[in-house]
Order: sequence, then C-alpha cells, then structure tokens
Amino acid sequence: MKKILLVLTGGTIASVETEEGLRPGISSKELLDYMSEIADFCQIETLELLNVDSTNIQPEHWLMIVRAIEANFQQYDGFVVAHGTDTMAYTAAALSYLIQNPNKPVVITGSQKPLVMTITDARKNLRDSFRFACEEDVSGVFLVFNGEVILGTRARKIRSKSYNAFDSINYPILAFIDNDRVIKYVDIRGTGGKPTFYHRLIPKVFLLKLIPGMRPDILDYIGVTYDAVVIESYGAGGLPFADERNFFEKLDNLLKRECVVVIATQVMLEGSDLRLYEVGAKAMSRYRLLQAYDMTIESTVTKLMWLLGKYQDFQSISKGFYEPVAHDILRCD
Repeated sequence: MKKILLVLTGGTIASVETEEGLRPGISSKELLDYMSEIADFCQIETLELLNVDSTNIQPEHWLMIVRAIEANFQQYDGFVVAHGTDTMAYTAAALSYLIQNPNKPVVITGSQKPLVMTITDARKNLRDSFRFACEEDVSGVFLVFNGEVILGTRARKIRSKSYNAFDSINYPILAFIDNDRVIKYVDIRGTGGKPTFYHRLIPKVFLLKLIPGMRPDILDYIGVTYDAVVIESYGAGGLPFADERNFFEKLDNLLKRECVVVIATQVMLEGSDLRLYEVGAKAMSRYRLLQAYDMTIESTVTKLMWLLGKYQDFQSISKGFYEPVAHDILRCD
C-alpha cells in the first residue's frame, strides 16, 4: 500500500461558511474524517502548511510548498496538495518549474464546493487525486479535477463555479479517472532523471492585457518597477504602432532598461505567431522580444519568475524560456 502525503493549503475545499462568506477553516483530521474510504487503497499522512484562500497565495507560498515536499520527498510515494481553485493553475505551473524530474507524482487538487457541504465535488476530486497518486509509473506535477488529469504546465481555470472548472490548454488531457480506473492517454512516466528542486523566484513580472485605447506610456512605469513584462496582445500577436498610441516608441526605453518582453495572446487556444501580420513581424524584426507561442499565460509568467531567479542576462533567459520544461512549450521556431 502506497504512502501519500496530503499537503493542506486551504482553499474552498477546506472552507466553512461565515457571515463574510466562505473561509478556509477545517483541520486535516476533519478532512480525513470525510474521506475515510481512501484508506482502503493507500496510507495517508497530512501536513497543515497553510490555511488561506488561494486568492492570497503568493510566490513565497509556492516556495513553502516546494520546501515541504523536498523535506518529505524520500518518506512518501507521492504527494497531494489541496489548494484553492482561483490560483491553482499558477501554482501547478510554478511547481512544474520548481520541482523537475520528481520521479513520483505531485498532484494538485481542490473543489468548487467545500468538503463539509452535502453536495460537493470535493470528495470525488480528493479520491481521484489519491487514486492517481497511487498509480505505477507516474511522474511529474499534475492537476486533477473533475475526473481529468492535466499536466501542471497546461492547466487553466475556465469556469468560475461549475465542477468542470479546468481544462488542458494546447495539450491533451493526460488521463481520465473513473472510480478506481485510471485511463491514460499520454505516457506520463517521466524522464527517469534525478529530481531537482529550486528555491528562488523573482516575482517582478508584469502581465499587461492590451485593450483598444491603452496609452503606451504604461510601459515607462513597467520598465522602472518590473524586470519582465508579458504583453497579452490580440489574435496571433502584435503591437499597435499607428497614430499617437505607438507602442514601438516606448519599447526602446523598456528594452534599454534590460526588461524582458514576451508577447503572448489573449486568445486561449492555438497560441501566438508574430510572423503572420505586420503588427507582429515589425515588432519582432526591430526589437529583442520573446513570444509565448502555445504556452499558457500561467506557465509564461511563472517560468519567467523562475528564470529571473536563475539568470541575469537576456541571452540565458531567452535560451531557458524556449527550452521545454514538462512539455510547457511545443513550438518555438
């Protein structure tokens, strides 16, 4: 029987009702009392690490989770992290960069309804997560939700209330969980390499969503305050350069400050391709820019935080950005 560590961080799954709305409040013992049937197929131990709404999760908390998993890595066959759904995709992506080649499963899950409610998805998601964590030949960071197994670097929350809250972006669903059956569609055995844990992030990354009418002088502020900016452009990607709202003029100042600029797209599926239109091709030919291609925004942002913690020069960051980690990027030509 496999031994799995449940790491509790709070979130809806551990929430109780208060006069001010749902708030994390149940203990690990209370949680396990609701899930006694899991003990039929695995041994569970718990670690109460945090008890916060995931809106309050910050990069420092990701590092806390990593340290907890590393400290207990040799004692367990796998890990389940109970987490709030609102920032779960960011945490899944961040852990994918901070824990590489783990040679055992690190599963992140949560729920849209608290475990203490009569009607809830929490019991299914927890049971599915432990079932998957007990699978043979499974290695990596995963998000398990509503019976689906999603790669940590490819998850996104697409619904705010429904049970099928998450989807895999630009990558297949890895497996489906049907009660005690795990139906795998993708090889998820891992590389077999030695696990590597990272403990440094630089969170000075700004995410800028373009809208018509935005003034380009916002880039002046970003360049002074942040080390990297991800610009969510339109469609296949590009930057406005017509009339008085010419973003090209401000890119010069931004890049002179050694700020790393990544062009992504607001469109959820299929990714960016800046060569397709003049607004993208001109920007790429004139300036030292990166583009996200098929990466999720969550992975793009957290990968930059990780790379800024490793490197100080653009060349190393650029090379590292395009090197695939946990299948986070498929196209980078």
